[in-house]
Amino acid sequence: MSALLSDYVLSLLEQIRPFGRVFILGGIALGLWFGLLRTGLDARARLTTWLAIMLPLVAWFLGILQLALAGTFQTRLPLGSVVLPLTPIAILLPLLIWLPLLTRSQRLGAVLDAVSPAWLVGFQVYRVLGYVFLVRWAAGELPSAFALPAGTGDVLVGVLALPVAFYLQSGARGGRAAAYVWNLLGILDLVVAVTMGALTSTGRLAVEVPNVATTSYPLVMIPAFAVPLSLILHGVSLWQLLRGRRAAAPALVARPT
Repeated sequence: MSALLSDYVLSLLEQIRPFGRVFILGGIALGLWFGLLRTGLDARARLTTWLAIMLPLVAWFLGILQLALAGTFQTRLPLGSVVLPLTPIAILLPLLIWLPLLTRSQRLGAVLDAVSPAWLVGFQVYRVLGYVFLVRWAAGELPSAFALPAGTGDVLVGVLALPVAFYLQSGARGGRAAAYVWNLLGILDLVVAVTMGALTSTGRLAVEVPNVATTSYPLVMIPAFAVPLSLILHGVSLWQLLRGRRAAAPALVARPT
C-alpha cells in the first residue's frame, strides 16, 4: 500500500514539476516588467532592461536543461590532478557572473526602489517544492543525510516566505529585521544542501543509496539551476533591503524633533 501511495505521489510531482518552472521564470518576467513600469524609465529603456535580464536567464535555464537531459552532470571535469563534479561549477559560476552585474545595474536599482521588498521575499514560496527530496527519500531513492536537511530546509523557507512578506509589507516594526533573518535562513539552507549534496555524491560521506539528485535529470535541475537562482534572489533581496535602509536614514535625520 505504501509503495502504491509513494508511486502515486511521485507521479503527481512529475506532473507538477513543469508548472514550477513556469511559475519561477514567468514570475520573474512579470515581476520585473511591472517593476519597470513603476520606474521613470522610458518605454525603450524598460524593454531593453527587461530583455537584458530575461534573455540570459532563459538561455541559462535552457542550457542547464539540455546538459541535464544529456546526462552531462554524471561526468566529471578533469582539472590537472583534480577531478571536479560539474554540479558545484553550475552553482558557483552563475553567482560569480550574475550577482556583480545585477547589483551594479542602476536600472535594476531603480526597479528595486520602485517596488516593495516584500515581493522578492514572497516569491520564493516556490521553495516548498523542495519536498520532492523528502518524498524521494521516503521512497528509498535518496540518502537521508542529504534529503532530510535539504528537503526540510526548503519547505521551511518556502512556508515562511509569505508570512514574512506580509509582515514586511505591513510596515510593522520588526518586519525588515524578519526579512533579513529569512534571507539568511534561506541562504543557510542552500549552503547546507549543497554541502551535504557534495559529501554524499562524492563518497566522502557513506550513504545508504546513491545521491542521484546531484547528477540525474530531473532532480539535478534543482541544484544546477534552482539553487544558484535562489541564492541570486536572496542576494538581490538583501541589496534591496539595504537600499531601502539607506534611503530611509536621511529622512530620519531630517525629521524635526
